[in-house]
Amino acid sequence: MTGEHAEQRVEDLLRRLAPQVLGALVRRYGHFDTAEDAVQEAMIAASRQWPVEGMPVNPRAWLITVASRRLTDLLRSEQARQRREDTVALWATREDRVAPPADRPAADSDDTLILLFMCCHPALSPALQIALTLRTVGGLTTAEIARAFLVPETTMTARISRAKQRIRASGVPFRVPAESERADRLTAVLHVLYLIFTEGYASTSGSDLYRSELAAEAIRLTRIVHGLLPRDGEVAGLLALMLLTDARRPARTGRDGALIPLAEQDRALWKAEYVEEGVALISEALPRGPAGPYQLQAAIAAIHDEAATAEDTDWPQIVALYELLMRISDNPMVALNHVVAVAMAGDVPAGLSLLSKVEADPRITGHHRVLAVRAHLLEMAGDGAAARESYVAAARRTDSLPEQRYLNARASRLK
Repeated sequence: MTGEHAEQRVEDLLRRLAPQVLGALVRRYGHFDTAEDAVQEAMIAASRQWPVEGMPVNPRAWLITVASRRLTDLLRSEQARQRREDTVALWATREDRVAPPADRPAADSDDTLILLFMCCHPALSPALQIALTLRTVGGLTTAEIARAFLVPETTMTARISRAKQRIRASGVPFRVPAESERADRLTAVLHVLYLIFTEGYASTSGSDLYRSELAAEAIRLTRIVHGLLPRDGEVAGLLALMLLTDARRPARTGRDGALIPLAEQDRALWKAEYVEEGVALISEALPRGPAGPYQLQAAIAAIHDEAATAEDTDWPQIVALYELLMRISDNPMVALNHVVAVAMAGDVPAGLSLLSKVEADPRITGHHRVLAVRAHLLEMAGDGAAARESYVAAARRTDSLPEQRYLNARASRLK
Protein backbone atom coordinates (compact mmCIF):
# COMPACT_ATOMS: atom_id res chain seq x y z
CA MET A 1 0.00 0.00 0.00
CA THR A 2 1.38 3.40 -0.98
CA GLY A 3 1.90 6.17 1.54
CA GLU A 4 -0.96 8.13 0.00
CA HIS A 5 -3.33 5.17 0.25
CA ALA A 6 -2.24 4.52 3.83
CA GLU A 7 -2.99 8.12 4.79
CA GLN A 8 -6.42 7.95 3.13
CA ARG A 9 -7.19 4.69 4.91
CA VAL A 10 -6.24 6.27 8.24
CA GLU A 11 -8.31 9.36 7.49
CA ASP A 12 -11.39 7.28 6.62
CA LEU A 13 -11.00 5.16 9.75
CA LEU A 14 -10.53 8.18 12.01
CA ARG A 15 -13.66 9.83 10.63
CA ARG A 16 -15.62 6.66 11.31
CA LEU A 17 -14.23 6.23 14.83
CA ALA A 18 -14.48 9.88 15.92
CA PRO A 19 -18.07 9.78 17.23
CA GLN A 20 -17.48 6.46 19.00
CA VAL A 21 -14.42 7.78 20.82
CA LEU A 22 -16.12 11.06 21.71
CA GLY A 23 -19.16 9.18 22.97
CA ALA A 24 -16.93 6.99 25.13
CA LEU A 25 -15.36 10.00 26.80
CA VAL A 26 -18.56 11.97 27.26
CA ARG A 27 -20.39 8.97 28.72
CA ARG A 28 -17.60 8.41 31.23
CA TYR A 29 -16.50 11.93 32.11
CA GLY A 30 -19.14 14.34 30.87
CA HIS A 31 -17.59 17.68 29.83
CA PHE A 32 -18.79 17.54 26.22
CA ASP A 33 -16.74 20.49 24.95
CA THR A 34 -13.50 19.48 26.71
CA ALA A 35 -13.91 15.87 25.61
CA GLU A 36 -14.29 17.02 22.00
CA ASP A 37 -11.00 18.91 22.25
CA ALA A 38 -9.28 15.83 23.69
CA VAL A 39 -10.61 13.62 20.90
CA GLN A 40 -9.41 16.07 18.26
CA GLU A 41 -5.91 15.96 19.75
CA ALA A 42 -5.99 12.14 19.75
CA MET A 43 -7.08 12.16 16.11
CA ILE A 44 -4.23 14.51 15.18
CA ALA A 45 -1.75 12.24 16.97
CA ALA A 46 -3.11 9.18 15.16
CA SER A 47 -3.02 10.88 11.74
CA ARG A 48 0.68 11.63 12.30
CA GLN A 49 1.77 8.34 13.86
CA TRP A 50 -0.25 5.59 12.20
CA PRO A 51 0.83 6.14 8.57
CA VAL A 52 4.47 6.02 9.74
CA GLU A 53 4.44 3.50 12.61
CA GLY A 54 1.56 1.33 11.46
CA MET A 55 -1.97 1.00 12.75
CA PRO A 56 -2.48 -0.38 16.28
CA VAL A 57 -4.22 -3.72 16.76
CA ASN A 58 -7.25 -1.98 18.27
CA PRO A 59 -7.44 1.55 16.80
CA ARG A 60 -10.54 2.50 18.77
CA ALA A 61 -9.02 1.49 22.11
CA TRP A 62 -5.80 3.35 21.23
CA LEU A 63 -7.77 6.52 20.53
CA ILE A 64 -9.82 6.19 23.71
CA THR A 65 -6.68 5.73 25.80
CA VAL A 66 -4.87 8.70 24.28
CA ALA A 67 -7.97 10.92 24.39
CA SER A 68 -8.72 9.90 27.98
CA ARG A 69 -5.23 10.84 29.11
CA ARG A 70 -5.45 14.16 27.34
CA LEU A 71 -8.89 14.80 28.78
CA THR A 72 -7.61 13.98 32.25
CA ASP A 73 -4.84 16.56 31.76
CA LEU A 74 -7.32 19.16 30.54
CA LEU A 75 -9.74 18.48 33.38
CA ARG A 76 -6.96 18.48 35.96
CA SER A 77 -5.83 21.90 34.75
CA GLU A 78 -9.38 23.23 34.71
CA GLN A 79 -10.42 21.71 38.03
CA ALA A 80 -7.23 22.91 39.69
CA ARG A 81 -8.43 26.40 39.10
CA GLN A 82 -11.74 25.39 40.66
CA ARG A 83 -10.08 23.46 43.53
CA ARG A 84 -11.37 20.06 42.50
CA GLU A 85 -8.08 18.28 42.07
CA ASP A 86 -9.17 15.31 44.16
CA THR A 87 -12.02 14.44 41.81
CA VAL A 88 -9.82 14.56 38.75
CA ALA A 89 -7.09 12.55 40.50
CA LEU A 90 -9.71 9.88 41.27
CA TRP A 91 -10.65 9.74 37.57
CA ALA A 92 -7.00 9.49 36.58
CA THR A 93 -6.44 6.64 39.07
CA ARG A 94 -9.54 4.86 37.83
CA GLU A 95 -8.28 5.15 34.26
CA ASP A 96 -5.20 3.09 35.14
CA ARG A 97 -7.29 0.36 36.79
CA VAL A 98 -10.49 0.10 34.78
CA ALA A 99 -11.01 -0.12 31.03
CA PRO A 100 -13.30 2.68 29.85
CA PRO A 101 -16.91 1.45 29.80
CA ALA A 102 -17.08 2.63 26.19
CA ASP A 103 -14.77 -0.22 25.22
CA ARG A 104 -17.72 -2.53 25.60
CA PRO A 105 -18.94 -3.16 22.05
CA ALA A 106 -22.64 -3.11 22.96
CA ALA A 107 -22.48 0.59 23.76
CA ASP A 108 -20.95 1.78 20.50
CA SER A 109 -24.16 2.36 18.58
CA ASP A 110 -25.91 4.07 21.47
CA ASP A 111 -23.02 6.51 21.84
CA THR A 112 -23.19 7.67 18.23
CA LEU A 113 -26.95 8.11 18.35
CA ILE A 114 -26.74 9.96 21.67
CA LEU A 115 -24.15 12.31 20.16
CA LEU A 116 -26.53 13.07 17.30
CA PHE A 117 -29.32 13.77 19.78
CA MET A 118 -27.02 16.12 21.69
CA CYS A 119 -25.88 17.96 18.57
CA CYS A 120 -29.51 18.46 17.54
CA HIS A 121 -30.67 19.63 20.96
CA PRO A 122 -33.64 22.03 20.75
CA ALA A 123 -31.62 24.66 22.65
CA LEU A 124 -29.58 25.12 19.46
CA SER A 125 -30.60 26.92 16.29
CA PRO A 126 -30.52 24.88 13.04
CA ALA A 127 -27.28 26.62 12.03
CA LEU A 128 -25.61 25.60 15.31
CA GLN A 129 -27.03 22.06 15.08
CA ILE A 130 -25.56 21.62 11.61
CA ALA A 131 -22.14 22.97 12.58
CA LEU A 132 -21.90 20.85 15.73
CA THR A 133 -23.10 17.69 13.95
CA LEU A 134 -20.51 18.04 11.19
CA ARG A 135 -17.77 18.77 13.72
CA THR A 136 -18.43 16.12 16.38
CA VAL A 137 -20.17 13.30 14.51
CA GLY A 138 -18.95 13.99 11.00
CA GLY A 139 -15.37 14.57 12.06
CA LEU A 140 -14.92 17.55 9.72
CA THR A 141 -12.50 20.26 10.78
CA THR A 142 -13.76 23.76 11.45
CA ALA A 143 -11.97 24.94 8.30
CA GLU A 144 -13.71 22.27 6.20
CA ILE A 145 -17.14 23.21 7.56
CA ALA A 146 -16.45 26.91 7.00
CA ARG A 147 -15.45 26.26 3.37
CA ALA A 148 -18.54 24.14 2.80
CA PHE A 149 -20.85 26.91 4.00
CA LEU A 150 -18.83 29.72 2.42
CA VAL A 151 -18.18 31.58 5.68
CA PRO A 152 -14.87 32.66 7.28
CA GLU A 153 -13.25 30.11 9.56
CA THR A 154 -13.47 32.59 12.45
CA THR A 155 -17.24 32.76 11.98
CA MET A 156 -17.57 28.98 12.04
CA THR A 157 -15.26 28.73 15.07
CA ALA A 158 -17.50 31.14 16.95
CA ARG A 159 -20.58 29.23 15.83
CA ILE A 160 -19.23 25.90 17.08
CA SER A 161 -18.05 27.44 20.37
CA ARG A 162 -21.50 28.94 20.89
CA ALA A 163 -23.09 25.55 20.28
CA LYS A 164 -20.82 23.86 22.84
CA GLN A 165 -21.57 26.56 25.41
CA ARG A 166 -25.31 26.11 24.99
CA ILE A 167 -25.01 22.33 25.29
CA ARG A 168 -23.06 22.78 28.51
CA ALA A 169 -25.50 25.35 29.87
CA SER A 170 -28.50 23.15 29.03
CA GLY A 171 -27.25 20.45 31.42
CA VAL A 172 -28.48 17.74 29.06
CA PRO A 173 -27.33 14.31 30.34
CA PHE A 174 -25.44 11.97 28.04
CA ARG A 175 -28.17 9.42 27.41
CA VAL A 176 -30.84 8.54 24.92
CA PRO A 177 -33.74 11.01 25.41
CA ALA A 178 -36.73 9.85 27.40
CA GLU A 179 -39.43 8.02 25.44
CA SER A 180 -41.73 11.04 25.63
CA GLU A 181 -39.28 13.27 23.72
CA ARG A 182 -37.41 10.72 21.60
CA ALA A 183 -39.61 11.03 18.50
CA ASP A 184 -39.28 14.82 18.40
CA ARG A 185 -35.53 14.66 18.91
CA LEU A 186 -35.15 12.06 16.14
CA THR A 187 -37.19 14.32 13.87
CA ALA A 188 -34.70 17.11 14.62
CA VAL A 189 -31.75 14.82 13.82
CA LEU A 190 -33.26 13.82 10.48
CA HIS A 191 -34.07 17.44 9.66
CA VAL A 192 -30.46 18.50 10.27
CA LEU A 193 -29.16 15.66 8.08
CA TYR A 194 -31.65 16.66 5.37
CA LEU A 195 -30.50 20.29 5.55
CA ILE A 196 -26.86 19.23 5.21
CA PHE A 197 -27.73 17.12 2.18
CA THR A 198 -29.84 19.74 0.43
CA GLU A 199 -27.19 22.42 0.90
CA GLY A 200 -24.65 20.04 -0.60
CA TYR A 201 -26.86 18.89 -3.47
CA ALA A 202 -28.31 22.28 -4.40
CA SER A 203 -26.12 25.05 -3.01
CA THR A 204 -28.12 28.14 -2.21
CA SER A 205 -25.27 30.49 -3.08
CA GLY A 206 -21.92 30.66 -4.80
CA SER A 207 -20.49 29.54 -8.11
CA ASP A 208 -21.00 25.78 -7.64
CA LEU A 209 -24.29 24.01 -8.18
CA TYR A 210 -23.44 21.43 -5.55
CA ARG A 211 -20.83 20.68 -2.90
CA SER A 212 -20.28 16.95 -3.07
CA GLU A 213 -18.48 16.73 0.29
CA LEU A 214 -21.58 17.92 2.15
CA ALA A 215 -23.96 15.63 0.29
CA ALA A 216 -21.62 12.67 0.81
CA GLU A 217 -21.28 13.44 4.53
CA ALA A 218 -25.06 13.65 4.94
CA ILE A 219 -25.45 10.25 3.28
CA ARG A 220 -22.70 8.76 5.46
CA LEU A 221 -24.27 10.07 8.67
CA THR A 222 -27.73 8.94 7.64
CA ARG A 223 -26.35 5.47 6.95
CA ILE A 224 -25.08 5.44 10.54
CA VAL A 225 -28.53 6.34 11.89
CA HIS A 226 -30.17 3.73 9.65
CA GLY A 227 -27.74 1.13 10.96
CA LEU A 228 -28.73 2.07 14.52
CA LEU A 229 -32.47 2.23 13.80
CA PRO A 230 -33.01 -0.20 10.89
CA ARG A 231 -36.76 -0.55 11.48
CA ASP A 232 -37.54 3.17 11.54
CA GLY A 233 -39.43 3.99 8.34
CA GLU A 234 -38.54 7.68 8.25
CA VAL A 235 -34.82 7.00 8.70
CA ALA A 236 -34.99 4.54 5.81
CA GLY A 237 -37.04 7.03 3.83
CA LEU A 238 -34.51 9.82 4.31
CA LEU A 239 -31.60 7.59 3.30
CA ALA A 240 -33.55 6.42 0.23
CA LEU A 241 -34.41 10.01 -0.69
CA MET A 242 -30.76 11.06 -0.49
CA LEU A 243 -29.56 8.12 -2.55
CA LEU A 244 -32.25 8.48 -5.23
CA THR A 245 -31.56 12.20 -5.49
CA ASP A 246 -27.77 12.01 -5.45
CA ALA A 247 -27.92 9.26 -8.08
CA ARG A 248 -28.70 11.96 -10.66
CA ARG A 249 -25.78 14.20 -9.73
CA PRO A 250 -23.39 13.05 -12.54
CA ALA A 251 -25.96 14.19 -15.12
CA ARG A 252 -27.01 17.48 -13.48
CA THR A 253 -24.37 19.62 -15.15
CA GLY A 254 -22.77 19.76 -18.58
CA ARG A 255 -19.06 19.98 -19.30
CA ASP A 256 -19.27 23.76 -18.97
CA GLY A 257 -20.89 23.44 -15.54
CA ALA A 258 -24.31 24.50 -16.81
CA LEU A 259 -27.36 23.13 -15.02
CA ILE A 260 -29.25 20.40 -16.89
CA PRO A 261 -32.90 19.94 -15.81
CA LEU A 262 -34.21 16.47 -14.92
CA ALA A 263 -36.16 16.05 -18.16
CA GLU A 264 -33.04 16.65 -20.26
CA GLN A 265 -30.52 14.59 -18.28
CA ASP A 266 -28.68 11.60 -19.74
CA ARG A 267 -30.06 8.88 -17.48
CA ALA A 268 -27.27 6.52 -18.46
CA LEU A 269 -25.03 8.70 -16.30
CA TRP A 270 -27.12 8.21 -13.17
CA LYS A 271 -25.56 6.07 -10.42
CA ALA A 272 -27.40 2.77 -10.90
CA GLU A 273 -26.23 1.35 -7.56
CA TYR A 274 -27.74 4.31 -5.70
CA VAL A 275 -31.02 3.94 -7.59
CA GLU A 276 -31.15 0.23 -6.81
CA GLU A 277 -30.37 0.72 -3.12
CA GLY A 278 -32.79 3.64 -2.75
CA VAL A 279 -35.65 1.79 -4.43
CA ALA A 280 -35.03 -1.28 -2.25
CA LEU A 281 -35.02 0.83 0.93
CA ILE A 282 -38.28 2.61 0.20
CA SER A 283 -39.96 -0.53 -1.12
CA GLU A 284 -39.22 -2.26 2.17
CA ALA A 285 -40.18 0.71 4.38
CA LEU A 286 -43.51 1.75 2.84
CA PRO A 287 -45.50 -1.44 3.58
CA ARG A 288 -44.62 -1.14 7.28
CA GLY A 289 -46.56 2.19 7.38
CA PRO A 290 -47.72 4.72 8.20
CA ALA A 291 -45.70 6.67 5.64
CA GLY A 292 -44.02 9.87 6.82
CA PRO A 293 -42.84 12.82 4.72
CA TYR A 294 -39.39 11.43 3.94
CA GLN A 295 -40.86 8.13 2.79
CA LEU A 296 -43.34 9.88 0.51
CA GLN A 297 -40.62 12.10 -0.96
CA ALA A 298 -38.48 9.02 -1.52
CA ALA A 299 -41.38 7.28 -3.25
CA ILE A 300 -41.70 10.27 -5.60
CA ALA A 301 -37.95 10.22 -6.27
CA ALA A 302 -38.15 6.49 -7.02
CA ILE A 303 -40.83 7.07 -9.67
CA HIS A 304 -38.56 9.59 -11.38
CA ASP A 305 -35.50 7.36 -11.18
CA GLU A 306 -37.25 4.21 -12.40
CA ALA A 307 -38.65 5.91 -15.51
CA ALA A 308 -36.56 4.95 -18.55
CA THR A 309 -37.17 8.37 -20.09
CA ALA A 310 -38.71 11.64 -18.93
CA GLU A 311 -41.77 10.85 -21.07
CA ASP A 312 -42.27 7.57 -19.18
CA THR A 313 -42.64 9.35 -15.82
CA ASP A 314 -45.88 8.40 -14.05
CA TRP A 315 -47.00 11.96 -13.29
CA PRO A 316 -50.54 11.04 -12.08
CA GLN A 317 -48.99 8.82 -9.41
CA ILE A 318 -46.63 11.64 -8.42
CA VAL A 319 -49.62 14.00 -8.13
CA ALA A 320 -51.33 11.52 -5.81
CA LEU A 321 -48.21 11.17 -3.64
CA TYR A 322 -47.83 14.95 -3.34
CA GLU A 323 -51.46 15.20 -2.26
CA LEU A 324 -50.76 12.66 0.49
CA LEU A 325 -47.65 14.59 1.45
CA MET A 326 -49.56 17.87 1.69
CA ARG A 327 -51.96 16.28 4.19
CA ILE A 328 -49.14 15.63 6.66
CA SER A 329 -46.68 18.42 5.80
CA ASP A 330 -47.55 22.11 5.83
CA ASN A 331 -44.65 22.97 3.54
CA PRO A 332 -45.10 25.52 0.74
CA MET A 333 -42.34 23.88 -1.32
CA VAL A 334 -44.34 20.65 -1.29
CA ALA A 335 -47.35 22.59 -2.55
CA LEU A 336 -45.18 24.15 -5.26
CA ASN A 337 -43.94 20.74 -6.38
CA HIS A 338 -47.56 19.56 -6.48
CA VAL A 339 -48.32 22.43 -8.86
CA VAL A 340 -45.57 21.26 -11.23
CA ALA A 341 -46.80 17.66 -11.06
CA VAL A 342 -50.39 18.68 -11.91
CA ALA A 343 -49.15 20.61 -14.95
CA MET A 344 -46.84 17.81 -16.06
CA ALA A 345 -49.72 15.36 -15.72
CA GLY A 346 -51.42 17.31 -18.51
CA ASP A 347 -53.47 20.06 -16.87
CA VAL A 348 -51.46 23.26 -17.23
CA PRO A 349 -54.44 25.61 -16.55
CA ALA A 350 -55.12 23.78 -13.28
CA GLY A 351 -51.44 24.09 -12.39
CA LEU A 352 -51.50 27.85 -12.98
CA SER A 353 -54.64 28.17 -10.89
CA LEU A 354 -53.05 26.26 -8.01
CA LEU A 355 -49.89 28.33 -8.36
CA SER A 356 -51.81 31.53 -7.68
CA LYS A 357 -52.84 30.09 -4.30
CA VAL A 358 -49.30 28.98 -3.49
CA GLU A 359 -47.93 32.43 -4.36
CA ALA A 360 -50.17 33.94 -1.70
CA ASP A 361 -48.34 32.01 1.05
CA PRO A 362 -46.12 34.63 2.78
CA ARG A 363 -43.50 31.96 3.51
CA ILE A 364 -42.75 31.58 -0.19
CA THR A 365 -43.85 34.85 -1.80
CA GLY A 366 -41.16 36.18 -4.10
CA HIS A 367 -38.98 33.04 -3.85
CA HIS A 368 -37.09 32.42 -7.07
CA ARG A 369 -38.51 28.91 -7.38
CA VAL A 370 -42.08 30.26 -7.45
CA LEU A 371 -41.13 32.59 -10.29
CA ALA A 372 -39.30 29.80 -12.10
CA VAL A 373 -42.33 27.50 -11.86
CA ARG A 374 -44.61 30.23 -13.15
CA ALA A 375 -42.22 30.79 -16.06
CA HIS A 376 -42.17 27.06 -16.86
CA LEU A 377 -45.95 26.74 -16.77
CA LEU A 378 -46.43 29.88 -18.87
CA GLU A 379 -43.96 28.47 -21.40
CA MET A 380 -45.95 25.21 -21.47
CA ALA A 381 -49.13 27.26 -22.00
CA GLY A 382 -47.57 29.04 -24.99
CA ASP A 383 -47.25 32.50 -23.43
CA GLY A 384 -43.59 33.09 -24.30
CA ALA A 385 -43.44 36.79 -23.43
CA ALA A 386 -44.83 36.33 -19.92
CA ALA A 387 -42.66 33.25 -19.41
CA ARG A 388 -39.54 35.18 -20.38
CA GLU A 389 -40.38 37.94 -17.90
CA SER A 390 -40.78 35.40 -15.08
CA TYR A 391 -37.54 33.60 -15.95
CA VAL A 392 -35.62 36.89 -15.79
CA ALA A 393 -37.27 37.79 -12.47
CA ALA A 394 -36.42 34.34 -11.05
CA ALA A 395 -32.77 34.73 -12.09
CA ARG A 396 -32.56 38.00 -10.18
CA ARG A 397 -33.87 36.36 -6.99
CA THR A 398 -31.40 33.47 -6.69
CA ASP A 399 -27.85 33.71 -5.29
CA SER A 400 -26.76 30.54 -7.11
CA LEU A 401 -24.71 31.43 -10.19
CA PRO A 402 -25.50 28.15 -12.05
CA GLU A 403 -29.23 28.74 -11.48
CA GLN A 404 -28.91 32.34 -12.66
CA ARG A 405 -27.23 31.21 -15.87
CA TYR A 406 -29.82 28.50 -16.47
CA LEU A 407 -32.82 30.79 -15.92
CA ASN A 408 -31.37 33.56 -18.08
CA ALA A 409 -30.66 31.01 -20.82
CA ARG A 410 -34.30 29.86 -20.70
CA ALA A 411 -35.40 33.46 -21.01
CA SER A 412 -33.10 34.05 -23.97
CA ARG A 413 -34.66 31.13 -25.87
CA LEU A 414 -38.02 32.89 -25.76
CA LYS A 415 -36.90 36.10 -27.50
